[in-house]
Amino acid sequence: MKIILPITAALLLTTAAGAQTPSKEGVAAARTTNGVANWTTYNADLKGSRYSPLDQINPGNFKDLEIAWRFKTDILGSRPEYKLESTPLAVDGVIYTTGGTRRAVVALNGATGELLWQYAMHEGKRSAESPRALSGRGLSYWTDGTRRRILYVTIGYRLISLDADTGRPDPEFGTNGVVDLKTDYDQDLGDLETGEVGVHSAPAVSGNTIIIGAAFREGFTPKTHNNTKGYVRAFDVRTGKRMWTFHTVPKKGEFGYETWLNNSADVNGNTGVWTQVSVDEDLGLAYLAVESPTSDFFGGKRPGPNLFGNSLVAVELKTGERRWHFQLIHHEIWDLDNSSAPLLMDVTVDGKPRKVVGLPSKQGFFYVFDRATGQPVWPIKETKVAKGNVPGEWYSPTQPMPSKPPVYARNGVEEKDLIDFTPDMKKKALELTSKYVLGPVYTPPIVSTPEKFGVINNWAQGGTNWPGGSFDPESGIAYVYACGACISSTGLLPPPAGLSDIPLVVGVAGQPVVMIKGPGEGAGADSPAPAPAAAPGSGNAGPPRLAVDGLPLVKPPYGTISAIDVNNGTIKWQVAHGETPDFVRNHPVIKAMGGIPRTGQSTYQIGTLVTKGLVVAGENQFTRTEDRPRGAMLRAYDKQTGKEVGAVFMPSTQSGSPMTYMVNGKQYIIVPTSGGNASGEFLAYALPSKR
Repeated sequence: MKIILPITAALLLTTAAGAQTPSKEGVAAARTTNGVANWTTYNADLKGSRYSPLDQINPGNFKDLEIAWRFKTDILGSRPEYKLESTPLAVDGVIYTTGGTRRAVVALNGATGELLWQYAMHEGKRSAESPRALSGRGLSYWTDGTRRRILYVTIGYRLISLDADTGRPDPEFGTNGVVDLKTDYDQDLGDLETGEVGVHSAPAVSGNTIIIGAAFREGFTPKTHNNTKGYVRAFDVRTGKRMWTFHTVPKKGEFGYETWLNNSADVNGNTGVWTQVSVDEDLGLAYLAVESPTSDFFGGKRPGPNLFGNSLVAVELKTGERRWHFQLIHHEIWDLDNSSAPLLMDVTVDGKPRKVVGLPSKQGFFYVFDRATGQPVWPIKETKVAKGNVPGEWYSPTQPMPSKPPVYARNGVEEKDLIDFTPDMKKKALELTSKYVLGPVYTPPIVSTPEKFGVINNWAQGGTNWPGGSFDPESGIAYVYACGACISSTGLLPPPAGLSDIPLVVGVAGQPVVMIKGPGEGAGADSPAPAPAAAPGSGNAGPPRLAVDGLPLVKPPYGTISAIDVNNGTIKWQVAHGETPDFVRNHPVIKAMGGIPRTGQSTYQIGTLVTKGLVVAGENQFTRTEDRPRGAMLRAYDKQTGKEVGAVFMPSTQSGSPMTYMVNGKQYIIVPTSGGNASGEFLAYALPSKR
């Protein structure tokens, strides 16, 4: 392990005794309390709102925004990064963020973007073997009024505490500022370099407590069903000492162990919390959105409902003791893991004030519970679902279905969802899908055969993914992006010898199951997946692509933002978010029709920002129109009506969630951008300065 010291470390050697270090001097110069509004946690606050009351940038002037400064992350690692997902923090005029392939931490001047200090760690093989690489989603800030600390988790799963003024590790925290999260974990990871666990979310810091979750390799199937268990732990913010551990896979004798039949809790893993943790500091509760157990699409090695998989769990902040839980999916086999931060909202239901927690989902359900008791605010009915016939699988006969709010995103793929711009296109869609299984959200996976390749679904990346939602604490309205065209097909096949000890993995009949290699975090990194599908008429074995005449198989909208009124469980408005993709807008059939309404864009990476009057979100695809060059747009909507009130050009696409802050009386919006040929860059927008 090699630590990269702050960028001013070399200068320190020649600094006169008693003088301020250059890094601290730089931070001191950037810090201000004059006209400041901060953004001190990943989601703006521990309740997950992604809300700021700022209104200098408003519906009347959003279109006038200009890029005030930009910070490229290419130097923060051994190569450029093309998946920048970090949301920065703003504290008294200083921006703190992670970036680059080294997951470096930087402090920037909030008014100019000037680099004040940098910290990073070389972790060698441990970093290269990590299931969650690159810059991650962000970091956390803590102060007791005297000490100021930045906390984050490295690629190699180490928790670091840095002095916010200098970027130097806190000598009183852990061992020289470092806590090795692969130790003191209530399980044996074997080799600490290769033991599979990491995390890309920001720590949740409340009072004296830091809460850390766990994440695993993205993809369809790990090498073993007995994977690492995703326990959640808390640490003391001053010392780094472990305070408690919550066993997301119960140990023998603990509550929930009996839901893993045949003692299968002993030999199965995952079930981590890889999304953000939210905290109600008044109730003293932390809310854990737990993912699915091993593996994503086959659970025959873990019969039973499998608590606390796919559950929302409220635990005591100080002790980790479970206060309540609700399992959203019993025995998950669809990769519909909980991916969004819980939203802690104060609303009025039937004339009575209620403290609730809302959870967006990949299913397009928005679950709402009393956050003190866990009781559903509106009935959630156990509903009978189809039973599959995969050999060795265990099926739950029912799944919980919310009665309110209504589904806000595509909820399964059925015949009614197929493209129908023309009768011929609908006919082709029906012919194509005759080789697949269609059905509602909990249609079970099948063994792939030449007659039926798999189930067409929007499981893994549909609905709302890791950016989650946001909400207005004044109105009780949540704003949630969802992907409507993130569809794929899933079939199961026995793995080849040596690939996995799981009996059935994702595969396509007639094609070999292969191992895709990737740089740590990323779709298919060291995970099995079917070979690419052959194009229709190619003569190669395999299914056709899920498209009709080059257009998406399903109807628009391809991406939406929904305003969900959590006071009454209704959808206040919904808009297609994102310009119609060029290949759709310029398609001969679409042109012959005279065009179609804006479709929105298909992606799972869009997070929303809410301000006093706006909902702000960028696009994740490039388009070209007559009035601007090829690029993407940062769009703003009136949060009451959903009407678009302004859009400004971005030279690259949004790949993380936007945030806003004020320094010296000037409001800024920062958008993380990357993708395609564009490496990671933070763009800071502001209104033009008066001349």
